[in-house]
Amino acid sequence: MSEVNMDVNEIMELLPHRYPFLFVDKVTYLEPEKKIIAVKNVTMNEPFFQGHFPGAPVMPGVLIIEALAQTGGILLLKSSGKKVDQDKLVYFMSIDKAKFRNPVGPGDQLRFEVTVLRAGSKISQFEGKAFVGDKLAAEGVLTAMIADKNK
Repeated sequence: MSEVNMDVNEIMELLPHRYPFLFVDKVTYLEPEKKIIAVKNVTMNEPFFQGHFPGAPVMPGVLIIEALAQTGGILLLKSSGKKVDQDKLVYFMSIDKAKFRNPVGPGDQLRFEVTVLRAGSKISQFEGKAFVGDKLAAEGVLTAMIADKNK
């Protein structure tokens, strides 16, 4: 599989996140166990802009990292064939080497590129990069695990 058009409804079948904490609008590329590309359209209607920062809205870096983690979760679940409505969830475990390069604001489209560095039976590691156009906005190495939903 490569180019795909996974919309937000399909994403919500995989991830438990919902508004206002779902930060992936669509997936445009998916190569199971290797790479995913997804996007988020950033609008002035985002609730975090009310306080971050009034008059000069900037998307919090931690939410960009969360969006990269959600993108990695989609990749992990699509690679494993598991769904959240079954008995498994993806848990974000750590972020290393996080760097924030350029601010993200209303009207920007974030493109998330997440590549598998190490895939294990339970724990996997990804390199995540978030871009606005050709400009790198944020990056980091994320670790996540698939675990039982009720644990």
